[in-house]
Amino acid sequence: MASKGPGTSLSRKSYRLTSDAEKPRATGIVHEKLLNDYLHRIFSSPDAVAPTAVSRKSLNFQNLPEHLDQLLQVDEGEESQGHGDGRLGPSTVVLDHTGGFEGLLLVDDDLLGVIGHSNFGTIRSTTCVYKGKWVYEVLISSQGLMQIGWCTINCRFNQEEGVGDTHNSYAYDGNRVRKWNVTTTNYGKAWAAGDIVSCLIDLDDGTLSFCLNGVSLGTAFENLSRGLGMAYFPAISLSFKESVAFNFGSRPLRYPVAGFRPLQDPPCADLVRAQRLLGCFRAVLGVELDVMEGRLVEKESSQWQPRGQPTVLLTLAHIFHHFAPLLRKVYLVEAVLVSFLLDALEQGTPAQAQYMVHQVLDLLWLFMEDYEIQDCLKQLMMSLLRLYRFSPIVPDLGLQVHYLRLTMSILRHEKSRKFLLSNVLFDVLRSVVFFYIKSPLRVEEAGLQELIPTTWWPHRSSREGREGEEEEEPTEGRLRRRAYERGCQRLKKHIGVVEELQVQILKLLLDNKDGNGGEASRYIFLSKFRKFLQENASGRGSAPVLCPPEYMVCFLHRLISALRSYWDEHKAADPLSSSSEEAYIPPQIFYNGKVDYFDLQRLGGLLSHLRKTLKDDLASKANIVIDPLELQAATMDDLDEDEEPSPSAAQVRQSLRPLQALAMGAALPLPRPGWLSSPTLGRANRFLSTAAVSLMTPRRPLSTSEKVKVRTLSVEQRTREDIEGSHWNEGLLLGRPPEEPEQPLTENSLLEVLDGAVMMYNLGVHQQLGKMVGVSDDVSEYAMALRDTEDKLRRCPRRRKDILAELTKSQKVFSEKLDLLSRRLAWVHATVYSQEKMLDIYWLLRVCLRTIEHSDRTGALFAFVPEFYLSVAINSYSALKNYFGPVHSMEELPGYEETLTRLAAVLVKHFADTRIVGTDIRDSLMQALASYVCYPHSLRAVERIPEEQRVAMVRSLLAPYEQRPWAQTNWILVRLWRGCGFGYRYTRLPHLLKTKPEDANLPSLQKPCPSTLLQQHMADLLRQGPDVAPSFLNSVLNQLNWAFSEFIGMIQEIQQAAERLERNFVDSRQLKVCATCFDLSVSLLRVLEMTITLVPEIFLDWARPTSEMLLRRLAQLLNQVLNRVTAERNLFDRVVTLRLPGLESVDHYPILVAVTGILVRLLVHGPASEIERATSVLLADPCFQLRSICYLLGQPEPPAPGTALPAPDRKRFSLQSYADYISAEELAQVERMLAHLSAASAQAAAASLPTSEEDLCPICYAHPISAVFQPCGHKSCKACINQHLMNNKDCFFCKATIVAVEDWDKAAGVSTTSSAA
Repeated sequence: MASKGPGTSLSRKSYRLTSDAEKPRATGIVHEKLLNDYLHRIFSSPDAVAPTAVSRKSLNFQNLPEHLDQLLQVDEGEESQGHGDGRLGPSTVVLDHTGGFEGLLLVDDDLLGVIGHSNFGTIRSTTCVYKGKWVYEVLISSQGLMQIGWCTINCRFNQEEGVGDTHNSYAYDGNRVRKWNVTTTNYGKAWAAGDIVSCLIDLDDGTLSFCLNGVSLGTAFENLSRGLGMAYFPAISLSFKESVAFNFGSRPLRYPVAGFRPLQDPPCADLVRAQRLLGCFRAVLGVELDVMEGRLVEKESSQWQPRGQPTVLLTLAHIFHHFAPLLRKVYLVEAVLVSFLLDALEQGTPAQAQYMVHQVLDLLWLFMEDYEIQDCLKQLMMSLLRLYRFSPIVPDLGLQVHYLRLTMSILRHEKSRKFLLSNVLFDVLRSVVFFYIKSPLRVEEAGLQELIPTTWWPHRSSREGREGEEEEEPTEGRLRRRAYERGCQRLKKHIGVVEELQVQILKLLLDNKDGNGGEASRYIFLSKFRKFLQENASGRGSAPVLCPPEYMVCFLHRLISALRSYWDEHKAADPLSSSSEEAYIPPQIFYNGKVDYFDLQRLGGLLSHLRKTLKDDLASKANIVIDPLELQAATMDDLDEDEEPSPSAAQVRQSLRPLQALAMGAALPLPRPGWLSSPTLGRANRFLSTAAVSLMTPRRPLSTSEKVKVRTLSVEQRTREDIEGSHWNEGLLLGRPPEEPEQPLTENSLLEVLDGAVMMYNLGVHQQLGKMVGVSDDVSEYAMALRDTEDKLRRCPRRRKDILAELTKSQKVFSEKLDLLSRRLAWVHATVYSQEKMLDIYWLLRVCLRTIEHSDRTGALFAFVPEFYLSVAINSYSALKNYFGPVHSMEELPGYEETLTRLAAVLVKHFADTRIVGTDIRDSLMQALASYVCYPHSLRAVERIPEEQRVAMVRSLLAPYEQRPWAQTNWILVRLWRGCGFGYRYTRLPHLLKTKPEDANLPSLQKPCPSTLLQQHMADLLRQGPDVAPSFLNSVLNQLNWAFSEFIGMIQEIQQAAERLERNFVDSRQLKVCATCFDLSVSLLRVLEMTITLVPEIFLDWARPTSEMLLRRLAQLLNQVLNRVTAERNLFDRVVTLRLPGLESVDHYPILVAVTGILVRLLVHGPASEIERATSVLLADPCFQLRSICYLLGQPEPPAPGTALPAPDRKRFSLQSYADYISAEELAQVERMLAHLSAASAQAAAASLPTSEEDLCPICYAHPISAVFQPCGHKSCKACINQHLMNNKDCFFCKATIVAVEDWDKAAGVSTTSSAA
């Protein structure tokens, strides 16, 4: 054994002192009698009988080994205890991964853990039993579909049938709460992740039973088959991604059952020896040698100090000579060492307990070989992790607090902490479990009834028109709510104790002041944390490595708390740095290669593309020059062969070599490192993590010869200097752009931790936050069901006893379920949706916004920002708005209005940013902006951003719809208009409320909140320039024509399918696409209504060259829509009558009011000249039918001129039936429009002259010929040729190129040039 302390050399082979021949009776340590008394006290016999002659023999270090060997002798009967008949197979019981399985399974290295990797895989153990009473435990890691129990070797399983589905196999399924043996019946309780199932088989009585967390579930099966050839194996069948861990006896059973033996015998002899040695160790800690007075002094073990006494150290060396090998065994570590340390925590004050644990760890490191202490610490942490994870929930979380306190005490020991960080916590263990607080599935067992005796749940009104009204809370409800809130506060207080311990553990791991004699803990943590993120990014890791999102949520919150604490501590020490409230990630971290982002997408695309296209920007703005040759070797990215480096670049590299060598302290020439050319590092998306870069200090312009080339290292190779920097490099902040301040924000290592926290939110936290809202949704559904049941009870006649009984029974079931859910909801709110957790997410949102803002200032280098920063900004805002209410409101957060405005600026600026190339992130930005303008607070934030940004946003929205995803753009424009259009103020579809007025589950729309400011920007832009309005409106009309045509084609197919005699089903996807096309048609019509209302001159001022053409196209489309929708007993009517699920939004009202709004604006409002033009164009369209206009008011035929409108038929559609949604003024406008069109139509019919077929346009046969094409001379009406020339310059008939279009007058027989092609 190597020397463990100054002045004392200890050898594992012999601890006997070499005695001086001249002084044979001297010990060299203390007086002989005192030593004898001391050793007898320490190594006393465990028996209570009087000491024998041997034990009365004087003890010294020469005969101590012999005495210790006798002390540790175990009787043969004691050593072989537990070995008996009734079992077949190896003594070490594991899972049979060689032949005893079915399906695809992932088995841990210890052959005790298993994860399902197929539909329903099955595996059994290597040992079976045929008589006696036996037990084994299963640690449930996931609560999904599993069947756990016993089977015989003759059972045959497959991907559909597992344990319990065949004869002679028996299983318990806590997911479905059933037991299985060919048939199935209800049994037991539901299990949850973190539970322990004990499987017991009594082959003496032929019974089989199960326990859940030590509580018996009763006998499950009786009369088991026994006898010759019948032996039972532990077995499990589990579905995909479900995981468990078995304990056959390799570790102490958590819940031993009297009379039942574990399948694997415990190491009884070693256990006895370990306990005796532990007793000796305790005795050393409890006795002190008073050499001066020659006596033994009793002392508290928590106050023990070695004080360098050779006698004590040699005594401990003899103990650990036998104890150290035993402490490598997992069973003994958990049974002996963990128990000892837990007891030590209970002694004295917390400071004394910490001191005691620290002393014990010091002794372990002193007297154990490195491999022994490392194995011991590994098993110790694994045992603590299992104990913490699989401890039952109690009201005060006392068990979890106990195990976390011990974990923290161990990690306070610097040497142990660094070893565990480097080798165990992230490499062997899923250490994130230490930061997770599991949610109790069974409320009564968790003691929540004690903490929250009174339950309460919110009563939400969901009727239209009542969203803004608050019902007055009754007195009883108010009292219940207050009692419930007090219970929630008690629960939150208990949970807060656990969370604080978890934060303290993370702060220990993030300590950067313990770098004496090695690397500080923080930098080891950074390396492991980055690897953890890499394994979880994009599902890269295997199933056992991936961190469950529920664990990641808790880990993120604890990490943020620890990070902000260190950040603010640094601010206190360095006033020039920034506080955590001003935190962000400097943009250079994204392109200088110091932080590896794996294969995660950047805003500008792949890094292999960015580093080539933006190399000039990197050189000019960030002072980074990339060496193409070294990048080629590092990334294995093939450069174009014709792109040879220019002579100047070669000269630059040549001039850099001497200074490079001097800067790196190497001799000339600098050798090329092997890692740089290794083909195993070749990944196209690895940027500068293994690449060479050149840096010139950005404070002043430097000449080429002053550039200093440095080489960044991979995560595993980095040191503190590579991260924090030194006097000659800036570490993580290499390549600072001129827009960034010179003063660092904080310690560079904290920036990397913050970057990892943002990434972690994107990997799984947001998804889990949305998932946990399901508990709140369940409460709302059950509360609504209970309220409906109580209403029925009040209305039910007293004479109907049978109905009353059923309703009372339902009321009781709903009340009990709500009691359970309300307590679970309290737990979820305390652990996931508390005010503190909300502030953490809000802080991340602000970090992302500041990061995006700073990166945006770098110009083209903004493309290097990882996409997940924008995603986290969008998703965190969504979580704050949708997941944390109604208990906590986002409006209560500090700086709420400012944050909304900053997020609005980010969305507005970047939703059409050409630097962002990813389709998914562009869609996310568009959807986020569309959602943002739906709500008054966020819409006002958009209006608060600078005017040039607002105008730029509207300009992007008005770009032509072709060749881009236009649907979301159109929705944004529609939402800016909702509340201003004709009959466009509803929050629920009016036709559904008419048919189902009491249905509270009808789809709901957000309250209208139009923006007159953005509408004005739109009007101003449409008036500017001759091409803006025509290109935009033509694209809108084209998409409307496409969307409505697709809709009509789809409802025709749906109608045909519905009329078939054979039973058939319409594809739900087809129904969804059909409804989408209808909604798109309505939204496009609303955009046209907004445009005509804001800028009517675009259609009605015929001094504009495109106005007449746009008006004719609009009239044509409006007539087509009206004719299709209003025809009697037509296709549209029949499909609407079917009321198919998925087509709820398809009805007359949404589309007819949109068309009516356009017609009213054209035909009622405005000067008489404009109304006359619109009327003439509308009536001139061959598809115009006055009957379609009459349909709007429920009239089958147009009224006679001069007569009043008859009362509408109630069986017909009529706008008058929707008085709640259409004002009287709007109805009056429709009546004036109908009267005007009736009169104009009659006048036009009387004045029209018969036209010969030869004079009609040969294209549409609706208008007379009015234009001739040059040079070919063919003719048509102006409407046809103008529409044709929008997309094509060739003649209809001869395909000649049209140079000009001339007016044609048959009477004059001449033509005049009217427009050029």
